[in-house]
Amino acid sequence: MVDLGTNKKVSTPLPAVVGQTDLKRVLLALAVEPGLSGALLRGEKGTAKSTSVRALADLLPEQAVVADCPYGCPPPDATEAAAETGGAAAAERCADCRDREDPPVATRPAPLVTLPLGATRDRVVGTLSVADALDGEAEFDPGLLARANRGILYVDEVNLLPDHLVDVLLDAAAAGTNRVERDGVSVAHPADFTLVGTMNPEEGELRPQLRDRFDLCVDVASSDEIDERVEILDRVVDGADGGDRDLRAEFASETAALRERVRDARDRRPAIPEEFKRDIAECCRDAGVDGHRADFAVARAARAFAALDGRPKVLESDVAAAAEHALAHRLRSAPFDEATDPEAIVDEHFDDAAEGDGEPGSDGEGREAEAPDADESDGDGNAGADGEADGDGEGPGAGDEGAPADRDGGDGERDGADGGGEDRDRDGADRAPADGPRDPGPRDGDAGDADDPDRSPGGATAADSDD
Repeated sequence: MVDLGTNKKVSTPLPAVVGQTDLKRVLLALAVEPGLSGALLRGEKGTAKSTSVRALADLLPEQAVVADCPYGCPPPDATEAAAETGGAAAAERCADCRDREDPPVATRPAPLVTLPLGATRDRVVGTLSVADALDGEAEFDPGLLARANRGILYVDEVNLLPDHLVDVLLDAAAAGTNRVERDGVSVAHPADFTLVGTMNPEEGELRPQLRDRFDLCVDVASSDEIDERVEILDRVVDGADGGDRDLRAEFASETAALRERVRDARDRRPAIPEEFKRDIAECCRDAGVDGHRADFAVARAARAFAALDGRPKVLESDVAAAAEHALAHRLRSAPFDEATDPEAIVDEHFDDAAEGDGEPGSDGEGREAEAPDADESDGDGNAGADGEADGDGEGPGAGDEGAPADRDGGDGERDGADGGGEDRDRDGADRAPADGPRDPGPRDGDAGDADDPDRSPGGATAADSDD
């Protein structure tokens, strides 16, 4: 874990962060699914982005490491189990650890290493002693990438990171290895880290090459609820600022339960059903994203969401939520054009996800399917198609044989009897054929919502169906 120092404030536990459900869910998915490369947290200042990232370190399981390895390589007897769970494999150990048969083993917390914006390249990748290199021997001083191996590398204001450091991160993230060469001497070590970056879009955009390295993205905003803002104020002023309120002690039980939840979820990640694989591929293709990283991110995040909810199978709502976070930062738009809404693309491919999957816990909150409107309309003896329009028993429904329809029907007969061809032509758009019943239009009486032209036969408006 990152050393905060004796004069630094202790990080706020994740359960103590008020609101920010999507932010917490994405960070927990990173803790559950090692296959996710990282997450980009975008939002305005002061929305608990950095606080939540630092709190994530307390929820990560401890790791078995070679005691004297500067890179935190896993011991030989742990590599097979780690590979099965998506962790570090034997090939990702350093050269020294691969040659050792029985190294000393220790445990450590998963590291959370912060990369400062002003760091030098040597501080990030490590340094080689020039004097030793001339003698044919290399003494390597590991950098931040070595410390972040098998952990989290956190970059605050990642959009302001200098280009030369961005290039270093891209190389290490692509290869999973950091290689330093100087004066004919080369040193390589594993650099398998999860990259987490925070940024304020008002301060500049992120390079597309680095943006694509974040599997997930979540947009964070401040709360508009007064009660939530007051609670945030209390927890910061009375707790995090050194007041009388000890947030770590107050939320100790919730933190322990969340840590156990993450540990259990890592062991029960379900498989993606075949039908969802095709849906994921079609959604990412239609979104117009480059490459296949978005497909991988959606599948892995959906598995993590299902595991966090304690379910043995992936639901459509898991895939839809994962697609929103995986596509949010990958969608392209032409200059001066309105940005594409990822929710609109997801809704086109996962229609049922908006209504829930009919199982408690599909969205982590035990959401259940809503009752149909027809059941509500039966309570007062009105059998109209729209329960809201007929619920008070005052207005006829779309299918009622009410007085307005009879009155208009009488007018139609009277017009026909008079032989008014001109009138028939003028009113033809509103009048049904002679051999069929007339469909009451919006001008017929006081039918309320039942006569809304945008309302479907099931009683929901077009806007409702999109939701």
